[in-house]
Amino acid sequence: MLLSNTTDSVTGGVPLSVNFNSPKDYFIFIFQLLFATTTVLIAGTVVIGILATRALRLQNRFIFMLNTSVCDTLVGFSVYYLGLFDVQEGYPSRNGTYNVLPSLLGVNILTFLFAQFDRYFAVCHPFIYSRYITRHVVIGINIYCWVYNFAHLLARNLLPLSKAIQLYVFSIVFFQLILLTKVVMTIKLYVVARFQVERDPPSAEKESKKESLRIIIFVVISFLVLWCPSFVNIIIRFVVGGGLVFRNEATNLFAIMARFNAVCTPAVYLWGSPALREATKKTVWGRVCPRCKRR
Repeated sequence: MLLSNTTDSVTGGVPLSVNFNSPKDYFIFIFQLLFATTTVLIAGTVVIGILATRALRLQNRFIFMLNTSVCDTLVGFSVYYLGLFDVQEGYPSRNGTYNVLPSLLGVNILTFLFAQFDRYFAVCHPFIYSRYITRHVVIGINIYCWVYNFAHLLARNLLPLSKAIQLYVFSIVFFQLILLTKVVMTIKLYVVARFQVERDPPSAEKESKKESLRIIIFVVISFLVLWCPSFVNIIIRFVVGGGLVFRNEATNLFAIMARFNAVCTPAVYLWGSPALREATKKTVWGRVCPRCKRR
C-alpha cells in the first residue's frame, strides 16, 4: 500500500513554502533558491570535470567522488521543490515525494563509508588493494549504494503504514551503527595520515595518499557535524515524543543543515584536489569564462 501524500489544495496545486507576509518569508525563499542553484553549480562542475577527464576516471577515489557529486547535484535540484514549495516529508507527509528526494542523502552515507574503507586499504594494504579492489569492483560498490537505498525506499512505500514506520525506525538504528563506524574509521585514517604516511620518503605517491586521506577526513567530519542535529532530533521525536517540529522542509533548519553537505562535499573535493580543480577549469569554467582557463 503506497503511503498517502496529502495536499492542502487539490485543484490549486502545491502552494509555495512561504506566504510572503514578512521579510523573513522573502529571506527563506531567496535563500532556498540560491542554495539550490549553488549546489547544482558546484556539484555539477565536479561531475562534469571527472567525467570529461580520463585520468581522473581511472582512479578509484575519483569514482567515489563522482558518485557523491552526482547525488549532490540531484539534491540541489530537489531543493527547487523541497525548499520552494510547501512540502513535508516523513510521517505524516504533505505534498511529499514518497521520501524519494530525501533518500538521496542516504546514498552519500553509504558511499562515504565505503570510501573510507577504500582509502584505508589503499594506504595500509596496497598489495591486497591493487590485486583485489579493481575499478570494476569500485563501480559495483557505488551502484550497490543506489540499489540498496532505493530497495529500502521501495519497501517502505509498499508496506502498510505501521510496518513502514517500523522499517524507518530500524533504518535509524542501522544509521547509528554506520555513524559509529564512520567515527572509528575517521580516527583510524587520521592516525594513518599523521604517522604512517609521514614516514614514507618524499614522492608523488606519498602526496597522492596525503591528499586523498585529507579529503575523506574533512568530508566525513563535515558530514557528521551537519547531519547529527537532524539525526538527534529524529531520535527524540520517535523515542521520546518530543523534539522540534517545523512547518515544512523550507523552514526545517536541521534538514537544511543536512542538505548543506551537498555544497560542502564537492567544495572540499575542489579545495583538496589540484588535479580536480585543473580538470574543472579546463572542461567547465574554461569554456564558460576563457580568461579562467588562461590563468
